[in-house]
This record gives sequence, C-alpha cells and structure tokens, in this order.
Amino acid sequence: MIKRMTFKQFLFILPLLIFIGIFSIYPIVTSLVYTLFDYRTNDQQYNSFYMSEQLNEELFAQDLGYVSWFIETDMATEGLSSEDVAEFEEIKAEVDELLTTYEGSKGVKKVSSDTIKEIQAFNKDIRERLTNIYDRNADLEMYNREGMPKILDDMDNCVVASNFIGLKGFAKLFTDTRFYKALLHTLLFTVISVAIELVIGMILALIMDKAIKGIGAVRTIALIPWAIPTAVSAMIWSYMYDGSYGIISKIFSVIGLIPKQSAMLLTANGAMTSVVISDVWKTAPYMALLLLAGLQIIDRGLYESASIDGAGPFKTFFSITLPLIKPSLLVALLFRTMDAFRVYDLIAILTGGGPGNGTESLSVYSYKLMFSQSNYGYGSVVVMGMAVCVAVIAVIYVKVLGAEVINND
Repeated sequence: MIKRMTFKQFLFILPLLIFIGIFSIYPIVTSLVYTLFDYRTNDQQYNSFYMSEQLNEELFAQDLGYVSWFIETDMATEGLSSEDVAEFEEIKAEVDELLTTYEGSKGVKKVSSDTIKEIQAFNKDIRERLTNIYDRNADLEMYNREGMPKILDDMDNCVVASNFIGLKGFAKLFTDTRFYKALLHTLLFTVISVAIELVIGMILALIMDKAIKGIGAVRTIALIPWAIPTAVSAMIWSYMYDGSYGIISKIFSVIGLIPKQSAMLLTANGAMTSVVISDVWKTAPYMALLLLAGLQIIDRGLYESASIDGAGPFKTFFSITLPLIKPSLLVALLFRTMDAFRVYDLIAILTGGGPGNGTESLSVYSYKLMFSQSNYGYGSVVVMGMAVCVAVIAVIYVKVLGAEVINND
C-alpha cells in the first residue's frame, strides 16, 4: 500500500521543488520559447518576441527628424529650381506633421494593421518623390544625396514584422548539414574517448584497489589530471601540440604517426586525435574513481573462494568483478558519455572547432550561433536537439545494459 504524503512532509521537499523549478525547469521552458521565434539580438527586426506586426515608434520619430533636416539642408542647394524647392517644402511639411504624432514615443509598440499600411504607403510616397528630385538634379552637389536613401531604408525597417516561426526552426534543423556534421563529430569524439577511458579507467581502478605499499601516493598521482581545470589542461596540451615547438607533435612526427609536425592541429584528423588524447588524459582518472567505488564494495571472500577453486585472474575478472560492478559501470559510462557528448571548453580552447569545422561539436556549434552570430532562436533549436540526443543516450544505457541505477529497496 502506497502512503500518501502529508502536508508537513510536502513542506520539507518544497524548497527542493522551488530550486528545481528555478534552476532546471525555467531554463528549459525559456529555451523552448526561444525555439518558436526567429530571435536575433543584432537585428532590430528580430531582437524581441513579436507575435504580430509592431512599429518602432522611437526610431521612426528619429528617422522623420533626420529626413526633415536633410530636406532643409538640400533645399538650400544652389541652382535648384523653384518647382523642386516647392516640392521639398511640401514633403517636409508632411514629414513634420507626421513627426508631431510620434515625437517623444519610446520603444516598439503594437499598432493596427491600418496604421502599418498608412506608414508603408507614406514611406513609399516620399521615397519616390525625393528620388525624382535627386534624379532631376543629378548635376547639382546635393549634400544628402547619398544619405537620404539610407534613412528611408531605416524608416522601412521601423515596421517590425512578426518573428514567430513555430516549429519551422526544427524543420530547418532536419536539413542543416552543419548540424549533422557537428553531431557526427560529437558522436565520434564521445565513442572513442569514452571507450579508451573505460579501459584505462578500469586498469587504474584495479591497481588502486590493491592493498599494496604506497597505494595512497598512486591514487593521488592518478587523480591529478582530473583535478586540473579543463581550460588549463587544454592550454597545456595546445602548447604540446604546437606545430613549431610542441613536444607531442614532434614525437608523433618522428615516429611517423603524422606526416609533419604542423599536421597535429592543422588537419581535421590530427585535431580530432589531439582532442581525444587530451580528454582521455583529463577524465580517465574520473572514470577510475567511479569504478573504484564499485570495486571496494565487492566481498573479498569471493576472490578467495575463486582462488581456491583455481580460477585465474581473467576468469575472476569476467565471472566476479565485472558482473558485480555492473551498476557502478553503468553510472560511470552514463556520466562520462553525457559529459563527453556535451563537450565544449576543451574543443573551444584547443581547436575552436577547426580546422574547417573538423572538430566542431554540437555545443561549440550552438555557442557560435548564439554568441558569435547572436542567433538565439536557432541556437536554442540546436540546444534542444542536443538535449534530445542526451536523453536518448541515457535511455539506451539504462535499457540495454539492464542495470538499476536506483534501487527501490
């Protein structure tokens, strides 16, 4: 029989629920909202969430003021006919009249569709009339001949169209070849690095599990790479991979693993190999630490019984050790796979995703979209795609390996 939670019991977990809501659920919901809009902070047409057409009244008033000032300046051009001066004055009067309506307005506001049509018609009308004046007087040196079209273009941009795109961002994702290349790079990096880390981590864990003299020093030394911040270790490895003086690239070129020393970071294969080696060095101790926790809960009597029965080291490992550390193995693989799949800092510092996007992971790609291109809408779509991939990986690990991470007992 399942007991119902009392109100007092609920109050005990309420702070945790609030914490999860603020720091977990809210960011996810916000990211989902971003995916529904073509949101770009470097373009006034897309720098907010617009469900319908809007008018940037503040900018429109500024542009009207510039148009009036430009007209007043060009009206004084020597050699201008009286008819053109009269046309300039008429246009200026219309601009000034409209300026009184929007002068002092702030920000972007929602207006009726009729107002939008009127403004678009007004912009088109004065553009045609001003263009005709400038064309008729092509031989005169009119000061604002080049600047006027730019202001008129800016006035057109004051009408902000809706940037709500719904699920079109996800449709774009399915046809984005760069996303698939980044996904392939991420999977390649994850599979290779985690596989190597599992082997090395298991060896380190088996060594650190032995009760031998100096094992404390061995454990401390083995965990040093994991204790170094990723940014620092990436900088260290970048110096060792350098094509001019790097010791690692020099050794690899001498023994024939790479054709020349500069190929370590300047070719896609060399750069990916460099990233994998750096990650294995950094996180294999973390894998060993997780596996060591599983090894130390195994009853030592099982090994003694196996030894009496004549079982060798390999037989003991595959019959006793491996089955009993299966839950710990799942946790280690799950944590490291998800961490490797979300890799950003190591690649960003070591290769920047290059050369030629040859090591660009999904995290690096989404970062470039959002912070380099200021495209937060599609960048959030890529992040959501990555989140789905991480969820699929977690489900596969739990279902396929068949180990229980959380015991109901």
